[in-house]
Amino acid sequence: MEEQKFIAHPDEYFPLGVLAMPGALELSQKIDHHLTKWYHDKYPHYKDDPEMRDSMLMEVVCPRFTSGDGKAVLKESARGYDLFIVADMGNYSLEYEMFGRKVPMSPDDHFQDLKRAIQALSGKAYRISVIMPTLYGGRQHKRSTRESLDCAVALQELEAIGVKNIITFDAHDPRVQNATPFMGFDNVMPTYQVLKALLRKYKDLNLDKDHLMVVSPDEGAMQRNIYYASVLGVDLGMFYKRRDYSTVVNGRNPIVAHEYLGNSVEGKDILVADDIIASGDSMLGLAYELKEKGAKRIFVTATYGLFTEGLEKFQKAVDDGVITSVLSTNLTYRTPELLAKDWFTEVDCSKYIAYYVLAMHQNQSVSKLLDPHAKIKTLLEKYKAEQGK
Repeated sequence: MEEQKFIAHPDEYFPLGVLAMPGALELSQKIDHHLTKWYHDKYPHYKDDPEMRDSMLMEVVCPRFTSGDGKAVLKESARGYDLFIVADMGNYSLEYEMFGRKVPMSPDDHFQDLKRAIQALSGKAYRISVIMPTLYGGRQHKRSTRESLDCAVALQELEAIGVKNIITFDAHDPRVQNATPFMGFDNVMPTYQVLKALLRKYKDLNLDKDHLMVVSPDEGAMQRNIYYASVLGVDLGMFYKRRDYSTVVNGRNPIVAHEYLGNSVEGKDILVADDIIASGDSMLGLAYELKEKGAKRIFVTATYGLFTEGLEKFQKAVDDGVITSVLSTNLTYRTPELLAKDWFTEVDCSKYIAYYVLAMHQNQSVSKLLDPHAKIKTLLEKYKAEQGK
């Protein structure tokens, strides 16, 4: 059982607020549900106090003029609050009207609205922390040629306008925090939540070296896959991408082939973990190769399932018996079509974020939240016990 958490008495701390940016309301509501429940469980006599808030959730609206210009308007005062702003930089389902046309919200639009909301606070909040699971500009984190450094500049902008902490999930390269060494930056990995969702749905996994293996899709994903292999106690294999460096397609050198390094995957269930599924071509390519090498079931997990080119290719892979399941978090927008697929397993991270918010609000260490090894060990022991092993 997870240890119950609670919020301290409001007279002892600055009041806690969770501000939901447009596009992040669903996740914010779930975070608020956990926080409010913990508070009322600890102080039940405050539940009926008319002066106490039934919710810590605050909202901001970001209307647009027909010319495309925008602004942010807070629906209530946040003066003196320890405020956590939740923003989904990748929610493209939102639209606004500009010159009579419907325009989908881009990450740039979301980032501008985030800065507008912070401006609307007018410096009245006690402390501002931003929960930005999909780190804005995170995929443009380094300079290879004459290129912009979008992520570093964005972090510096947020620091300049008063943000004290950034909480992100599975950053493409967390070393970008070096751009703002005096601002808090926590890169959280949902490893425990992924394993919990996987083991909850599939009760017949054999968690040993003879039946399960972890395979990294490329060298960039090695660290997370090493962690999965270590906590599961199984072997690790990897693919490396052989690219054509004489050609550039959509700003990148195209992949010529995936080369596999590691022990045999024949007859084993395979877990493949990455940070993002964009088009999914790389992930599907290696899944077909693993199947040709005799892999049994293939479970694909990515913190962000974007599926930028639709679901048809993944549906075909499932129909062909190549992929068994895709696991992805609720940290960014998921289409209704994706949520309806029986091969899709959603990983809920709202409770994890609520733990994080609470620890930071009470000025407690978050080191145990960053390294959930003990919880994973307990989870695996419970799973094996239920199997009678």
